Amino acid sequence: MMEFTLGEIARVTGGDLVVRGAAGPDTIVSGLVDTDSRKIRPGDLFVAKPGETTDGHRFVGAAIEQGAAACIVERDVEGEVPLIIVDDAVLALGALATENIRKAREAGNLRVIAVTGSNGKTTTKTLLNEILSRLAATVAPIASFNNEVGAPVTFCRVDAGTRYLVAEMGASAPGEITRLTDMARPDVGIVLTVGLAHAGEFGGIDVTLRAKTEMVQALDESGVAVLNADDPRVSSMADKTLGRVVRFGRGDGTRATAVDVRASEVVASSDGTRFTLHVPGEAPVAVHFPVIGEHHVTNALAAAAAAHVEGVPATQIRDALESVTRAEHGRMEVVHRGAVTVINDAYNASPDSMAAALRTLAQIAEPDQRTVAVLGEMSELGPYAIEEHDRIGLLAVRLNIGQLVVVGHGARALHLGAIAQGSWDGESVHVENADAAYDLLNRELREGDLVLVKSSNAAGLMSLGDRLGELAREREVGTGAPPAASGLGTAGHGGAA
Repeated sequence: MMEFTLGEIARVTGGDLVVRGAAGPDTIVSGLVDTDSRKIRPGDLFVAKPGETTDGHRFVGAAIEQGAAACIVERDVEGEVPLIIVDDAVLALGALATENIRKAREAGNLRVIAVTGSNGKTTTKTLLNEILSRLAATVAPIASFNNEVGAPVTFCRVDAGTRYLVAEMGASAPGEITRLTDMARPDVGIVLTVGLAHAGEFGGIDVTLRAKTEMVQALDESGVAVLNADDPRVSSMADKTLGRVVRFGRGDGTRATAVDVRASEVVASSDGTRFTLHVPGEAPVAVHFPVIGEHHVTNALAAAAAAHVEGVPATQIRDALESVTRAEHGRMEVVHRGAVTVINDAYNASPDSMAAALRTLAQIAEPDQRTVAVLGEMSELGPYAIEEHDRIGLLAVRLNIGQLVVVGHGARALHLGAIAQGSWDGESVHVENADAAYDLLNRELREGDLVLVKSSNAAGLMSLGDRLGELAREREVGTGAPPAASGLGTAGHGGAA
């Protein structure tokens, strides 16, 4: 964070400063900012945010023990450090983040590159961070810090030496992206996709489109909108921005609307995807992108397009892309490769990403290799939930997935959609929870299987993917038994239950 006096923090946040100990209004705070007391280090600023399940004010003492220099709170609490008492801690955090970005721009040459979309935000963020951090000091979110709390926490990590801020911006309702762009004031705004992720919260795809359009509407004449030419809804945003438009995609460049940064000769396999990267004004370069899944080429192109806007040569973009072996934990991550290969993609899921993951599973399998899809609920779909789960079940059949294991009540429509297809030679099994799925797969997995674990984060299958990877690893080194697990469920399984 930039340097702030306690008096400045109180002024920026609209709070009342309560001075304690030797500190005063002119005392400088320049540490990091966080709402998690466990992450506080000496000199940091703790924000006591009330939550749905707990209250940050309960952890002020822990933050002080960790070395917090001051705390932003909504009420007076005991402690030996200064307090800034505000009406709303989340709004105060946002105000501080806004001022931190402003001061950083004033002090240096900060560039802000923001990314949004229904799918692919975190992967694209990771790729951009890898490209840009090789050139200059870069700040990017940890995991998926992209909401009204996580994003400003990231923004507060920027200081006078930061050249690039990669800002991941999510939303579950209109206006949320605008709030984040008002804080960060992006120079480059990337829009990846407009799909059904969070459609239940948004209220439909048209509302989702309007919400994602907020990204490009935030750009002024000096800004650049980086748009996915392969998504018609995203392409339609070109006339909604004052900034210059750069398009990326899989197009061949001969369309009426040219694709500026594109991929050709795309070949997917179990060790990643190979393609040729085309960037304006440069010779094409061959890329071996280790992240599994042809759909991740879209994210690589988005990162390449934004990097190109920042003047990064195509060869340097290639070198960075080739160094990334996984996007994030639980995102098309090969947790074990061997006699049984396990891909953990259960960090999150939407209808589009679920379909893409299943297509990847079918595409990278060797001839005669059994494919096993362990699928959980796609959350936040609202009235679209049954239809979209049913559609994924049908897709699994059409892709001839060898074994389908559907986990949890919320995904039951996926199982029913699969078993309703009489032409399928495979089998779908429904189990109640992750423990039951583990028990089943412990018995049923066999040498040569290629396993995909995929669900929304709320379904809790990411830990199942890790456990299956460990199971495969232990079997391979000859222990002869799966790793011990406590609390395994006793739920049974069956076909059309």
